[in-house]
Amino acid sequence: MMTALRRRRGVLPPKAELALEYIFVVIGSAFVALAFSVFLLPNKIASGGVSGISTILKWVAGWDPSYVQWALNIPLFFAGIIFLGKQFGAKTLIGTVVLPLFVFLFNGWGAATNDPLLGALFGGLGVGAGLGIVFRGKASTGGVDLLAQIAHKYLGISLGTCILFIDGTIVLTSALVFGLEKALYALIAMFLTAKTIDVVQMGLGVSKVALIISDQEEELRQGILTDLYRGVTKINALGGYTQDERPMLMCVVAQYEVTKLKQYVKGVDPSAFVILLNANEVLGEGFKRA
Repeated sequence: MMTALRRRRGVLPPKAELALEYIFVVIGSAFVALAFSVFLLPNKIASGGVSGISTILKWVAGWDPSYVQWALNIPLFFAGIIFLGKQFGAKTLIGTVVLPLFVFLFNGWGAATNDPLLGALFGGLGVGAGLGIVFRGKASTGGVDLLAQIAHKYLGISLGTCILFIDGTIVLTSALVFGLEKALYALIAMFLTAKTIDVVQMGLGVSKVALIISDQEEELRQGILTDLYRGVTKINALGGYTQDERPMLMCVVAQYEVTKLKQYVKGVDPSAFVILLNANEVLGEGFKRA
């Protein structure tokens, strides 16, 4: 009975959930390695992190990127355990080991494109998609993020500053080695990676949060519940000018329901004050599950 209930609610049993997370780590690592191997590495785009270091060393010293990544990632993982505690778990260790393994397997595939702009664009998208999948598996691929966390703990520097300094140093080094143009492509790849991670984790379907202030709030509340079939929350608000207490309605609707909501509100109270805000991710009844 509990299993059936879990299925109806979209919740997997713990063992199945854990297995799915491990699958996410492996698949995500494969995406990262493929994008790195066929887009970034052949075009000499060192977009930060351990992969950026391995790119520079590949073209300067001829070292195999997979070996460089193993040589840096594994010690950093154990340094993280020593200095930060046992908080990373087996999934992060798997990501740390499996990512260079895929880089090794994809070695020799050659460049998907010799255009560095296309390499930066699709390399950044591919790496971001892969990392987003890994993060959905509640893990990471280790790397300089662990070094940044150690520096944050013992030097008191913010995580953002640490990561910016490390990645900035790698990109600056790539500018000295490969030229300024390649470093600019690396910045494009880094930007796309960050944005793609957000898309993978939060999705493309932007919902809307509607805040409605109206003298006809009770009629609007009933209509939203019964006509739009959306939940609504009453929030006690205080007028900034009149200092009068009046309820404000808040509801979340899908993108395609916005027009219907606005038309309904206008039909009930043309003078209603409506604010629409973007909600990148909504979890719960009527929307997606966590």
